[in-house]
Amino acid sequence: MAAPELYSKFARVWIPDTTEVWRSAELTKDYKPGDTVLHLQLEDETEFEYKLDPKSGVLPPLRNPDILVGENDLTALSYLHEPAVLHNLRVRFTDSKLIYTYCGIILVAINPYESLPIYGSDIINAYSGQNMGDMDPHIFAVSEEAYKQMARDEKNQSIIVSGESGAGKTVSAKYAMRYFATVSGSSAEACVEEKVLASSPIMEAIGNAKTTRNDNSSRFGKYIEIGFDRKHHIIGANMRTYLLEKSRVVFQACEERNYHIFYQLCACAHLPEFEPLKLGITEAHQMGLFQILSAILHLGNVEVKERGSSSCGISDESGHLAMFCELTEVSYESMAHWLCHKKLKTATETLNKPVTQLEAINGRDALAKHIYAKLFSWIVGQVNKALSTSSKPHSFIGVLDIYGFETFEMNSFEQFCINYANEKLQQQFNMHVFKLEQEEYMKEQIPWTLIDFYDNQPCINLIEAKMGLLDLLDEECTMPKGSDESWAQKLYNTHLKKSSHFEKPRMSNKAFIILHFADKVEYQCDGFLEKNKDTVNEEQINVLKASKFTLLVELFQDEETPAALSTTAPSGRVKFGRSTQSFREHKKSVGLQFRNSLHLLMDTLNATTPHYVRCVKPNDVKAPFMMDPHRAVQQLRACGVLETIRISATGFPSRWTYQEFFSRYRVLMRQKEILSDRKLTCQSVLERLVQDKDKYQFGKTKIFFRAGQVAYLEKLRADKLRTACIHIQKTIRCWLARKKYLRIRQAAITLQRYARGHQARCLCKTLRRTRAAVIFQKYTRMWAARRQFLRQKAAAALIQRLMRGYTARLEYKRLLCEHKALLIQRWVRGFLARWRFRRIKRAVVYLQCCVRRMLARRELKKLKIEARSVEHYKKLNVGMENKIMQLQRKLDEQHKENRELSEQIRQMESHSATELEKLHLQLKTLQDAEEESRHRGDLVTSLQEELELVRQELEKNKENPTKNMVSELNEKNTLLKSEKDEMNRLIQEQEQQIKESTHDEATEHLQAQLNEERFHHQNLLTEHLKLEERYADLRSEKELSKPGHNRADSGYSSNQSEIVHSSVLTGSEVSSLEREDAGQTAADVSLLLKLQRRVAELEKQKMDLQGEMDTKEEQLQLEQTKVRTKNRAERDYEALKRQELESDNKKLKKDLQELRQSLSKGSGSKVASPGGQAYNVILEQLDSTTEELEMRKEEVLILRSQLVNHEAFKHKVVCKLFSDGELWMAYESLKETNRILESQLQTQGQSHEKEVEGLRAELQQLRAELGHQQQMLSDSLELPHDARIQASLQHEISRLTQQNMDLLEQMGKQDKMVRKLKKHLKIYMKKFGEAEGVHIEQSPPENMVGESGRTVSIVRKERDFQGMLEYRREDESKLFKILITELKPRGVAVNLVPGLPAYILFMCLRHADYANDDQRVSTLLNSSINTIKNVLKKRGDFETISFWLANTCRFLHCLRQYSGEEAYTKHNTPRQNEHCLTNFDLSEYRQVLSDLAIQIYQQLIRVIENILHPKIAPAMLEQETIQGVMGVKPTGMRKRTSSVYEERSHSLESILKQLDVFYYTLLQHGNDTELVRQVIKQLFYTICSVTLNNLLLRKDMCSWSKGLQIRYNVCQLEEWLLDKDVQGSGARESLEPLIQAAQLLQIKKKSQDDAEAICIMCTALTTEQIVKILSLYTPVNEFEERVSILFIKSVQTLLKDRKESSQLLMDAKIIFPVTFPFNLSPVALETIQIPSSLNLNFLTRV
Repeated sequence: MAAPELYSKFARVWIPDTTEVWRSAELTKDYKPGDTVLHLQLEDETEFEYKLDPKSGVLPPLRNPDILVGENDLTALSYLHEPAVLHNLRVRFTDSKLIYTYCGIILVAINPYESLPIYGSDIINAYSGQNMGDMDPHIFAVSEEAYKQMARDEKNQSIIVSGESGAGKTVSAKYAMRYFATVSGSSAEACVEEKVLASSPIMEAIGNAKTTRNDNSSRFGKYIEIGFDRKHHIIGANMRTYLLEKSRVVFQACEERNYHIFYQLCACAHLPEFEPLKLGITEAHQMGLFQILSAILHLGNVEVKERGSSSCGISDESGHLAMFCELTEVSYESMAHWLCHKKLKTATETLNKPVTQLEAINGRDALAKHIYAKLFSWIVGQVNKALSTSSKPHSFIGVLDIYGFETFEMNSFEQFCINYANEKLQQQFNMHVFKLEQEEYMKEQIPWTLIDFYDNQPCINLIEAKMGLLDLLDEECTMPKGSDESWAQKLYNTHLKKSSHFEKPRMSNKAFIILHFADKVEYQCDGFLEKNKDTVNEEQINVLKASKFTLLVELFQDEETPAALSTTAPSGRVKFGRSTQSFREHKKSVGLQFRNSLHLLMDTLNATTPHYVRCVKPNDVKAPFMMDPHRAVQQLRACGVLETIRISATGFPSRWTYQEFFSRYRVLMRQKEILSDRKLTCQSVLERLVQDKDKYQFGKTKIFFRAGQVAYLEKLRADKLRTACIHIQKTIRCWLARKKYLRIRQAAITLQRYARGHQARCLCKTLRRTRAAVIFQKYTRMWAARRQFLRQKAAAALIQRLMRGYTARLEYKRLLCEHKALLIQRWVRGFLARWRFRRIKRAVVYLQCCVRRMLARRELKKLKIEARSVEHYKKLNVGMENKIMQLQRKLDEQHKENRELSEQIRQMESHSATELEKLHLQLKTLQDAEEESRHRGDLVTSLQEELELVRQELEKNKENPTKNMVSELNEKNTLLKSEKDEMNRLIQEQEQQIKESTHDEATEHLQAQLNEERFHHQNLLTEHLKLEERYADLRSEKELSKPGHNRADSGYSSNQSEIVHSSVLTGSEVSSLEREDAGQTAADVSLLLKLQRRVAELEKQKMDLQGEMDTKEEQLQLEQTKVRTKNRAERDYEALKRQELESDNKKLKKDLQELRQSLSKGSGSKVASPGGQAYNVILEQLDSTTEELEMRKEEVLILRSQLVNHEAFKHKVVCKLFSDGELWMAYESLKETNRILESQLQTQGQSHEKEVEGLRAELQQLRAELGHQQQMLSDSLELPHDARIQASLQHEISRLTQQNMDLLEQMGKQDKMVRKLKKHLKIYMKKFGEAEGVHIEQSPPENMVGESGRTVSIVRKERDFQGMLEYRREDESKLFKILITELKPRGVAVNLVPGLPAYILFMCLRHADYANDDQRVSTLLNSSINTIKNVLKKRGDFETISFWLANTCRFLHCLRQYSGEEAYTKHNTPRQNEHCLTNFDLSEYRQVLSDLAIQIYQQLIRVIENILHPKIAPAMLEQETIQGVMGVKPTGMRKRTSSVYEERSHSLESILKQLDVFYYTLLQHGNDTELVRQVIKQLFYTICSVTLNNLLLRKDMCSWSKGLQIRYNVCQLEEWLLDKDVQGSGARESLEPLIQAAQLLQIKKKSQDDAEAICIMCTALTTEQIVKILSLYTPVNEFEERVSILFIKSVQTLLKDRKESSQLLMDAKIIFPVTFPFNLSPVALETIQIPSSLNLNFLTRV
């Protein structure tokens, strides 16, 4: 179709406008070729005639269809021109609040002047790993594309960020670097990515300033290279800067400011730490920096006064120069001199010439600029040092933040350099765009012609070529009397009328105009030479070099050994480095230096793959989300966006794949045109619809369209759909109208019939109701009057009753308080008296002890003196005969003593037996007394029964006269009771409802708290696991780095030795275990701490024992002496102790007898009251007993000390006779005899002590019972006779009940002991029987071979199998290797009983518990846990993790089920209860296993998420599950040619199949059903979060048809839940946000009612998410409408009171807290068979 034919009636066009740049209008008449006027109607419905140029015949640009407006990529527009681009950007920016838009390979970023929540870590994670066109435009998408191409193509990348001041270049570059830092991370511990981000504030402080256009304008360009290693981790960075605006240091325009650092420094001047500098700080390195900056500030305030016409001087009244010299540590006289003089060198002499005031001021300013430039370069160098790395980067990504094209009213040298740089960048950009277009056409194998694009090489030649502007400027700078005017004349003479890009202004001879690619710019020549020279008085520099200030001298070191800006490495990468050029290198002009650095930058960019970000400033007033069309168009022209559009428009800008074209325009196809080959189908359709074949081309995979063809096809599609809609509407409206008519007619007839019947019935009803009302009123009035009378009567009686009761209760309370006060006073006074008595008694006893201790010490001292004198005497007598005789005598005496001791033992035994008989007799007497009291109690009971009979007779006699009254009262009582019961029932129902409501709320609150605590606990476990893995990885890397050292598996030793079974480890063993099992210890922290404390205690005990052993070895003979002496002393002490106990026993018996006598004598009186006879007797006996006991103790101590001394003396005499063998033998035999006697004596003494203790306990119990009886007796005496009898009966009943409870407890203990003994006896009998059976069944070797196959069936041990497995210690490592390490879920494990490894481990654990082997129990559990961890670390696939999750949970359930706790064993069978653990409490290990199961569960979820994550978005969003509903919109260059094209083969069916695999694998491995439900809930949450996050970040997915598709996919997932019967797991609720998002896309979005409905419906979505979806909503067809801004604002207003998170995306990484409910195992342990395929023959069934 020819272009003029598109200008038909109702077509919309763009016409130029002075206010809005472009304005939309609609044609009211068809255009015909030759017309000179277009008849238009503007948007405000005013008529307008647009005149056409008859010569050119250019028509106004057409407007795109509404469905193409707001596209992510400008190249997707059908009509590519300036108004279409401007309108699309304006709609996205102002209406949708989207600041990023693609324009082919360019990302256009518009400054929003507002903080947006689109740069968080969740957004970074969402864009990470995605293709550039899959998500909405973003700076992160460009960064990800660069990072992906660097990793895939191994080629360096560059991101070029450009734009004018205030457009947001620095912020965009900062976010790009943040993305690289977050995604890649650092490979070293230095955290280079943090240093890269931290360098930005430093550079902004010294290089940014406030301008009229930007409050934080970068006044320099910078190129940051971020280096990556081979693993694509950041290892370093490097920064290059360009063209610092030094003139700002000494001059600022109106409403502009100096660099930020000066104002920051001045703002801190009042702080005390800045006093030394008047503007400085005291820290070492920063001190120098701020000192120099302070000096620059003072230098700017130095005043120069004129002295004559050709000289000047320094006026330093304010002291600024002195302060400058003090800060820089230079000579004041030298600096003052050279500020006002300059040195002239001739051939013969050197002259000092004074300068004028103007020259001095210029020299002062030049010096300040020079110092600041040097300081800036030094800071950049320090930053590069901090970011540098020792290793060479494998690749890098460069981020160029450079000034955009600038044009002001007064343009000078700085604008000239900036625009020159932009000319070079634009040339590079044009070449790159052309190259990409050419590659795309060649790839698709379509014919192409050379595209005519703007080449700015002539403009670049004008500036940098030979005899160009820069050459002429440098030439003029070298002239002695060069000036700006002469340079301007040279420009006019050289280039005027010779270059089309150079012009001369009409009204000026000191300016020139250059036609740049963006605009004409007029430059003023004033200051060009001075700025290009950048001259500084050399003598002033020498004065600064002579400074004593180290940092200042360091700044000017490069004056002597100057460095080039950069050098190029052989690889093509640009690096910094020092040059060896001559000293005059620094004499280069600024223009030449800038040109050289710009050439190096272009070489770097050409060696990389560029990515372009163009920043646009929407307005000059910095208002948020407001666009000024004039400013926007100006910048779009300057940044190359429109040039990209123009290049695309000259070729084939619209590109569709064949499948996309078929899906979109299937409605235009005829049935016969649809073929199996999509390419042939599209060809036949296009040949019919578009006659001009030049308007499209068929490539290999795409169809290429000229500009406007997509709009034409869209028009045909819309017309076809509109025609179909009209036909459908016509038919449906006819059917609806006829249906409505018939329904109305039938309704009218029915209404008439029913109305007439209703009227008749109403009349009859009125008559009947009138009569009934009269009767009802009569009876109602009567009932009301009687009811009122009865209520008044009842109220009067009630008031009387309540008043009388109230008065009685007050009197009772008064009497009760008086009684209680008297009781409290009595007890308090008694307590005070007893307290005073105890204090006095303790003081007397203490004094007695002190006196007796003093006397004992004196006696002991005397005895020691006597002992010494005797020993001295004995030493003098060394005669052998006397010693032998004495020894013989001593031996005889010892024999005699032994006989005496034996006699004493026999006597004590007989005496003890006698005393026991007496005690038994006394006990029997007490029991008889109890029988007598019981008999009396029976007598009391009989008397009470007789009393009750008498009472009943009396009541019968009284019944006759009062029978009528009683019956009336009973009737009233019955009525009151019924009313009371009714009220109670209502109250109980209300309380039950309140309790249920409060209980539900409390339950929900507690459940939420429990889930939160579980979540925190499991997060801590996750962090702990990550730390363990990190530690293990670091340790493995460290071990691998050691040469010649290879470690074996930490779970096993190198020689397959057994694992240490002992839980009591020495220090060396613990350290070795820690070395071998680092990172594999038990996850439970509390258990680890306990083990560490236990190890420390054992090490301490070992050291103590070692020291004691050494001491005993050195002093063996002395120890023997001490032992013998100690034995003799203990024997004597035991004898004395027995005597004391006998005496105590006698006294206690005597006391008991006296108490009984006093009780028998004092019956009927208050016997046990204080002050009574029995009470005084007890006190006297207690005092005498205490005194006697103290005396006995003192005597025992004295005798014991004497015996010890005597034994020591005797042993020394014996030691001298060891040489005689016979005496030694005799002495040894005597000692052996003594030992036997002593052991017997000790045994008897211990038994006697036990008997005495038992008697004491019984006596104490009897005393307590006696005291209780006395108290009860004294209390009962105060009561009346009947109450006394009742109290005694209650006391007797309670006593008997207590005895019964004690007997029952004893019986239970005996039964338990009997069962235990029977069990042991049964086991021993079984072992004995097995041993006999094995002996009988033994056969010759030749028979065993033939009968081995039937041995299992012959030996009938199954009935007695105890469910235990026994193994040898050396087979323990083999057990873990076979059962855990080498067991494959897909191999043998598939055919096993679910949870078989867990059952086998528990059966081994049961045998260790049965054998009471704590070492084996500990080793078995710890090794199992560590081995499982190692297996999951090495094989982290889904099946392995699922398998060991099931076995870990089963092991945990077995520990619970057989723990013996009632909560777990109540549902066991009797046989299972017999298998419970008996010796060890493994509750702590249950917690360890629970934590391990949590870790395995979290690892399982992560593995599942990694499998599902790539499939979710394609299946849930991109696949067209409902054919024909979705329409694919034009995509343009959304998928860049440099990206890898991925065919999205994932569908919803693939996700459902994957869910089936997960579900059936979990069940096959024996996982609990509840656990499987939790896994499914987590999976569905992941599906929901990933889908919703993609929806929120993809504008092309927010449409009505997409909502329908999402709802259909969710229904498929719900059907899957229903099919698997897991709909109650909470998985459906986790999909609620996605369901509501789909409904939000489909619901009506126009009126206020719709907004309220949205707020009510979308409860699972946050306000940010709702507003984002509404803002992104994009019509796919012309019949849909966009969501208005007012509607979105109304929704925001309704949702403003919501309290929720402001986060936009759902947290896809969250893992719900998991629980492991107890699951009883019905499997009996004795029935489990171990398959032979496991090769566990070394396990023995017990």
